[in-house]
Amino acid sequence: MAGGNPLLNDFGKKNATTAPGSYQDPRYSPEQLERMYNAPAAGPARTGRMSYDDVVMRTALVLGCVVVASVAGWFMPVLALPGALVGLVLGLVNSFKREPSPVLIILYALAEGLFLGGVSGIFESAYPGVVVQAVIGTLAVFGSVLVLYKTGVLRSSPRVTKFFMVAMMAYAIFALVNLGTSLIGGYNMRTDATIAGIPLGLIVGAVAILLAVYSFVLDFENITDGVARGIPQKAAWSAAFGLTVTLIWTYVEILRLLSIIRSMSD
Repeated sequence: MAGGNPLLNDFGKKNATTAPGSYQDPRYSPEQLERMYNAPAAGPARTGRMSYDDVVMRTALVLGCVVVASVAGWFMPVLALPGALVGLVLGLVNSFKREPSPVLIILYALAEGLFLGGVSGIFESAYPGVVVQAVIGTLAVFGSVLVLYKTGVLRSSPRVTKFFMVAMMAYAIFALVNLGTSLIGGYNMRTDATIAGIPLGLIVGAVAILLAVYSFVLDFENITDGVARGIPQKAAWSAAFGLTVTLIWTYVEILRLLSIIRSMSD
């Protein structure tokens, strides 16, 4: 039959120009297909997935904002209390937001920087050199936990995590009660209360640092799991926020702990 099915005719012409068992995509030349085949696989940046570099860069940015604001707080300690209050509110907001907000995270870092700068200046005037010691101690804790985590020594477990959550709630209640007694009655349980002659602040501080260590482990595991699962790149902001919160908490606890030790030796 003359003519026949046009689709079958086109198919026959196409197959007549190609080797048996092969099919050449008419959109690409053999050279183009070879380059595509040999090209490296798309990385996280090209696929919009979170990478370790994303977490490192965003954490550095957030911590940089903390440091810059802390300089202002150091010279203007009156900003410490407003910074603490704003930082607390923004910290809660960022913790419960379903989607990370870079703007709110940066604002949190700036507010916490004002608080840290003011508090650090006050402690430094009372105990010279204590701020440098606290910074070194914080970096030592962070670095040690990171190394122990990378080597597999430190890992989380469901049972320990449950204990961690209960201990965190107890610590939060203690901190709120102590804040109230300090502001209303001038009684600071950290320094004024003792157990067997040991200031309560030393015991609470030691426990808090252990909790911060486990918090770092959870932060590292969340980051590792997120990169492995290929979660969206914007989640790196949440990881940076979590690390910043734990670092600030660790620094404050070490600063308090060192100040109590220095006051006992004076």
